[in-house]
Amino acid sequence: MNKILLTVLLVLAIVLIGYNITVVDFEKPFEGDSVVALICIVASLCAIVLLLIFNAARRIQKKVEEES
Repeated sequence: MNKILLTVLLVLAIVLIGYNITVVDFEKPFEGDSVVALICIVASLCAIVLLLIFNAARRIQKKVEEES
């Protein structure tokens, strides 16, 4: 995966989190559209974690290939 694509995906996930935070009704967070927004926030956080794990694995793979 290209470094630019990784950055774009991370920024998109952060933007989605920001938008969905504005949709959540904090007085009733588990009713109506707030539930969907909370699910999207969790999904975006998972995507960020997966992208960061992928990036770390790619860096480790490059170091292993350089040593051998």
